Amino acid sequence: MTPPARRLPPLRIGFDMDGVIADFASAFHDVERRLFGPKAAVAAESPEIEAAREEQPAPAAPRPRPTRPEQRRRRDAIWEAIHQTPDFWTTLEPLDPAAVPRIHEMMLRHCWEVFFITQRPATAGDTVQRQTQRWLRDQGFDMPSVLVISGSRGMAAGAVRLNYHVDDSPQNCLDVVADARAKPILIVREPDSLTENSARRLRISVARSIGEALDILERVSLAKDSPGMLDKLSRMVGWT
Repeated sequence: MTPPARRLPPLRIGFDMDGVIADFASAFHDVERRLFGPKAAVAAESPEIEAAREEQPAPAAPRPRPTRPEQRRRRDAIWEAIHQTPDFWTTLEPLDPAAVPRIHEMMLRHCWEVFFITQRPATAGDTVQRQTQRWLRDQGFDMPSVLVISGSRGMAAGAVRLNYHVDDSPQNCLDVVADARAKPILIVREPDSLTENSARRLRISVARSIGEALDILERVSLAKDSPGMLDKLSRMVGWT
């Protein structure tokens, strides 16, 4: 009697939240306009930078300083308003309304194990984890696994044994290369030859959007049972 074919373990895939799935930058500038009027004056600071600044003493994790005191004052005021907004992280718009439902559908179809990984500072209301879970549920993903972390994204990817990780931060992707076995996919929304070429040299795949990153993961899942196809795909996207 022929033994049943051995089933391969499911792919374990991590997704960053802000800048990949959720539109934090627009929410940041909405707060800025509410406080200071219609003209945006400061770049939206990554939630990870604010979270790290809060978690460590100021000398150990200094906030990057804008060039003008007025910009520093604005940025501090914006973050203070965000901290005081109940359940702020539930108010963000998706960057692509189709992305979360598509991740959910692909998870079920390909038997993925999916982790949403974030480093957001706390606000009034629910914990960051519960706010993020509620947001993902409302976008179409039931029972999301949300990891709220501090420190290296690579260490988190290694701890949960990810196979792939999607992020918009080159530093996070570099951390994943250094500290985990996961293959990173870096989202670079606007053409940036320096960033893209540097990423590919480090075996980091590049996508223009979360949709394009999911296209790559779709091909990976379809090729998983065929080592030859998977090797070819890895060469195409720069993983080998």
